[in-house]
Amino acid sequence: MSPTPEAVAHMEARQRLALATALATHRVWRRLDQDNLYRSWLGLAGDVLVIIMSGQLTAAQMTGPWLNSLLGPENEDRPDAGRIIPEAFTGVDGAGRPLGGVLMAPIWTALRMVTAGRPILEALVAGRATLDAIARTAVADIGRAADSTAMTARPSVTGYIRVVEGGACDRCIVLAGNEYGHSTGFLRHPRCNCGMEPVTREHRPRPASPSELVAQMSEEQRRKTFGEAGAKAIADGADLGQLVNARRGMQSASVLGGRAITTTEGTVRGEFRRREFRRLQAAGAIPRSRSIRGFRPTTTRLMPEEIYHLADDRAHAVQLLRQHGYIA
Repeated sequence: MSPTPEAVAHMEARQRLALATALATHRVWRRLDQDNLYRSWLGLAGDVLVIIMSGQLTAAQMTGPWLNSLLGPENEDRPDAGRIIPEAFTGVDGAGRPLGGVLMAPIWTALRMVTAGRPILEALVAGRATLDAIARTAVADIGRAADSTAMTARPSVTGYIRVVEGGACDRCIVLAGNEYGHSTGFLRHPRCNCGMEPVTREHRPRPASPSELVAQMSEEQRRKTFGEAGAKAIADGADLGQLVNARRGMQSASVLGGRAITTTEGTVRGEFRRREFRRLQAAGAIPRSRSIRGFRPTTTRLMPEEIYHLADDRAHAVQLLRQHGYIA
């Protein structure tokens, strides 16, 4: 089954709140004096702080009603038992840093660009983008922190599952449906919109898996999320986790006298390393008695983009995708 309607509605409501908060900060940013950016921002940052803290408070206040509607009160005699204090969550970002200091980042971004000789309008757009990321992330993070705290306060909640929408980034899609303990921190990135749903003995939701989410995406969405070569590799049967994780170590390397797009991911541990070890053992280059411990592949692991560039046809591409650990 899908995530419960309450969990999806809660996640989407927080997304709308984060967006509305960011747009409100944009209006303050437009009031900057272009001839005196720094001092002007010092006079406006307080207004932005109030806006973001208000969004955070609203996000935290949404937790109690959502959890009660989903699971019911933890204690019928004391329905407010374990109730979180929404005001306690405001004024910091997801890393616990005071928002007052974090809010200097947008103006530093703009000033660095101006100092480097970039047009003032370009600098202002870059500063606003930084402010947008701060506002959206601060609201979403505090909302998730409130959710996590409220779930921890309920003894019946044993953990949570990650709720991910089809339009999420590739890093979030591969985590879709994972179950975590109630005290496990939520993995997220700036502007992350993912949510969580509690797990109890009676309430065990099963959200869409990564493969199910990808199956629901259009070809255009896949290309946007995974890139042209990534979408093609998925269509050819590439493992989604291997594909996404490979991008963490992506680099340009010298291969056969030219430059190629490679990755270091999977060369220290992972499927590519295991396959190379087995291949070399089968070829007699490594004794059968040797353990994989300490083994480091000498073969360069290619990214799907490079594989499609080199492959003669689809059969060859599939062979290379399998050789480089993208297809089981």
